[in-house]
Formats: sequence, structure tokens, C-alpha cells
Amino acid sequence: MSAAARARALADVGRLDQAERAVRDGLAGTPSDPELLGLLAGLRRLQGDSGAALEFADAAVAVAPGQAFVHIERAECLLVLARPAEALESASEAVRLSPDRPEPHRSLARCLTLLRRHDAARDAAGRAVTLAPHSVEDLMTLAEVERHAGRGDAARAATVRALAENPDHTDGRWMMAVLDAQRLRIGEAMRGLRGLAADHPGRYGAPVLSWPVRGLLASLTVGLSAGLPVVALLAAGGHRWASALLLARGSAAVIVLVAVTMAIRVLIPAGRLPWISLRLLPAATRRAVVVRLVAAGAALALLLRYAVSPAWPVLASVLAVQLVMLAAGRVERR
Repeated sequence: MSAAARARALADVGRLDQAERAVRDGLAGTPSDPELLGLLAGLRRLQGDSGAALEFADAAVAVAPGQAFVHIERAECLLVLARPAEALESASEAVRLSPDRPEPHRSLARCLTLLRRHDAARDAAGRAVTLAPHSVEDLMTLAEVERHAGRGDAARAATVRALAENPDHTDGRWMMAVLDAQRLRIGEAMRGLRGLAADHPGRYGAPVLSWPVRGLLASLTVGLSAGLPVVALLAAGGHRWASALLLARGSAAVIVLVAVTMAIRVLIPAGRLPWISLRLLPAATRRAVVVRLVAAGAALALLLRYAVSPAWPVLASVLAVQLVMLAAGRVERR
């Protein structure tokens, strides 16, 4: 078995360190082998060393500029480094070199998606699927492109096709849960995530299973950040126009109503699992979530009070509580 074949076999079962050793052993004898250099770039990328990965990808391109796979690997490294415009150049070159292979089109679709060129990304992903209609990876790339473009039904259709090929495909099951969540089919989403957590506890643990609570808090923070300035502006106008003050009170009531309605639609179908999962989060993250929960409840209570009896000190208190939520959110994301 060649060094490249041995490395791929080890990487397929998650033994990345051993795969890298196999590649480096092979490079000791043939240091300019583009296949081994490309493999080493991929292994470094998968292990989080994106800078070194790009160096090896550049070396592979320098050795074999006429081979599409080295340009694909360079594009993937550049995507990880958040350099999608440069990645697009590499992916486009790969397509030029191997237009009849799905892999270059798949890489091109990912680059175009990050550049928000959704129609072109859809065409590239569709071309990959046309060339390999039973490829789960190509179907999932198409699903991801459609999801980013806001075409949930098309994303679901592509995911269904991928899961028909491989019902246990992890990314496909994750995509279905995400799509269910986006459509507020919370019960279905949680059942999907629960199954993923059972099969892959290291990857889909407490941080994922607690998303209904944490996602709701994130949405509420965004909503308050957008709504509170409007309420404050209308309240300031209330000194001259009584109708402005009435609108401020109405806006405050609407914010509370929307937040409570969303909480009911998300938290009740989600059940107890998200709350249980919160207890399993790291201590600092758990404390930050608790602070955000308390602050969110206080903000809504204060807004309701303002809607009933408007007063500047109450509105100022809401703004102060919002600052606490934002600070706790930054701690939670660390």
C-alpha cells in the first residue's frame, strides 16, 4: 500500500495524527510528490493548522500546477482562512483543468456561497450533482448552498436525496434538524438532534442540545437592540406629540408580545432537554446563560411596565438591562 493510500485509510477512520505521519514518511522519500503534499495540506487543515496547510497547498500547486486536486485543496485552505476571493481563483482554475469532475464544481460552489453569489453557487453545485447524482457530498453541498440562499424547500429536497443515499449521514441529519428549526418545527428538530447526540456525543453535546434556550436569547437580544432605539425615539417625540408617546407604548407592548409568543413556540415543543443540557455546559458559559435569562425576563417586565405607565427611568432601566445581556452574550460566546 502506498503512503497516500495508507494515509487516506487512516484519515477515513479519524486517525489524523497517524495519517499525517504516514504522509510525512512518504515525503521523506519523495519530497516533491504533489499528492502527498496535497494530503498533508488537508490533514493540517482538518487539525486546525490553516497557515501550515496553505503552505503545503502552495507547494503542491508549485509542483503540479496542471492538476486540479491541488487547486481544490488550496481553495479549501483559503476558505478556512476567510479569503474567499482568492479561494475562488483556485477553485475556478480547478474547474478549468477538470470540468468533467464534480469535485472542482463543489469547491467552486462553496467559494461562491461565501461571496454571496448564490445563483452562481447554485449553478456550480447543480453541475456537481449532475456529474455525480448519487454523491452524498455533492448533494449536501447543494443543500448548503440553497440554505444560505434562503431557499429552505430546495435545501430540504437536496438533503432528502442525500439521506436516501445514506440515511446515517451525519451532516445530512444535522441539516434536517437545522431546516426544521428554521421552520419552527422545534419538536422535529430536537428529535433529530437527540439522535445525533446519542450517536456522536462528542460532537453534538450540551452546546447543541441547549440551542432552543440560547438561540431564543440571541434572537431576543437582537430584537431588543433593534426595538429599543425605536421606543426611545418615539418616547422623546412624545414631549411634543402625544401620538408619539402612544406609539412608544404600543411598540414596547409589541416587543413583549412577540418575545413571549416566540418563547412559547420554541420552548414548549423543545421540552425539558434544553434545560437539562444547560447544566452540562462549562461553568462560565452556564453562568452567562443564567445572567441572560434573568436579564431577559427583567427587560420584558420593564417594557411591559413602560407600556402601561410610561416613564423615562423605566426605559433607562431597560437599556441598562440590555447592556447586561450584551455583555453576558460576549462571555457566553468565548
